[in-house]
Amino acid sequence: MDASVYDKKGKAIGKIFLPESVFGLKWNADLVYQVVTAEAANQRQGTAHAKGRSEVRGGGRKPWKQKGTGRARHGSIRSPIWKGGGVTHGPLAEKNYAKKINRKMAKKALFTVLSQKARENEILVLDEMLFPEAKTKRAAEIFSHFAKDSRGKILKGNGVLVLTNGKDDAAYRAIRNLPYASVLEVRNINARTVLQHTYIFIPKAAIASFAK
Repeated sequence: MDASVYDKKGKAIGKIFLPESVFGLKWNADLVYQVVTAEAANQRQGTAHAKGRSEVRGGGRKPWKQKGTGRARHGSIRSPIWKGGGVTHGPLAEKNYAKKINRKMAKKALFTVLSQKARENEILVLDEMLFPEAKTKRAAEIFSHFAKDSRGKILKGNGVLVLTNGKDDAAYRAIRNLPYASVLEVRNINARTVLQHTYIFIPKAAIASFAK
């Protein structure tokens, strides 16, 4: 599969071959759904916690005697039916949401999503890294060049994900204040992250990293 290579002004200046094993797979909705939901579950912190009746402070004394008052019997003001009492079936911090993902499944799901992006012309291969200097104004100017024609979604929502071949502090500082752009190393991406963005910017030198 061939793809256009773009310069900093968004102009196509050549072609590059994209490996079929990465960018030529058929869409597999079941695989992508299984992997993406597992990746989302694995990112849950699981810190939400509601106190049960045994954890709420107070309530050790019986509110009133068992009989003779005409009121319903109660043993503690920390019962779930009392205001300020414990919570019944609330979230617990010790709950583990993690799901195991087979490494081959995760990799194939990523390549499946990249293949779909390539078919929809949402993979943009760059001749070189766009951000030699850490200037947000310069980054916004470069993205505006690419947002012309039918690619206006680059400047909206999670419009673009810029992949780097390694750690790139200049790219991170240039992009971090742009609400529509994110930057990530190629080795750290997954199917869920790719699906969360409309366009994927990949430097030409990083294409070979996917086949490893």
